Amino acid sequence: MQAARGASLNSSAAADGADTAAAGATGRRYRLIFASVFLTAYAADVLSKVWAVEALETRTIDVVGEWFQLHLVRNPGAAFSTATSLTPALSTLAIAAACVVLFVARRVGSTPWAWSLGLLMAGITGNLTDRLFRDPGPMRGHVIDLFMVPNWPVFNVADICINVGAGLALLTTFRGFAVDGSRVVDNKAEDPAEPGS
Repeated sequence: MQAARGASLNSSAAADGADTAAAGATGRRYRLIFASVFLTAYAADVLSKVWAVEALETRTIDVVGEWFQLHLVRNPGAAFSTATSLTPALSTLAIAAACVVLFVARRVGSTPWAWSLGLLMAGITGNLTDRLFRDPGPMRGHVIDLFMVPNWPVFNVADICINVGAGLALLTTFRGFAVDGSRVVDNKAEDPAEPGS
């Protein structure tokens, strides 16, 4: 009888160990998606800015007439050229935001959230890289913007990443999925499930 009880406990422990290993592997998969999205989008932002500084210093390129142009702007402020005198504060805020995204990404448990956090991280760090390393100096650098459309501030790849990432986060939250992949219904979390699966 005792042997049977021991075998049952060993079987239960083995099952728990298998579940833990499976959960760990799943978590690593989502973190890998987060890292891949972040690195790809960040590289696209950095490379597009390097190209813009070299190619657009003295000219504007019409892609679709006046509806979409490539035009170099060095922006010391935030969106819509606001807070132009607060560049160090914006840099500090960006550093804090990047830390928050990294902290949250440790618990990521769904593909939409992995994409959302990866895009947000790329956008935040893309513009932060400019503020840290471009003129006129660390924490005061001007952000490189290059996409121009009518009646809208000139923007860059990082800005697109931030907006798409934030929109995806809102949509996923609205659908009732927490960052860890669990479904939230009536303020109670159910078992983790893949959004859209």
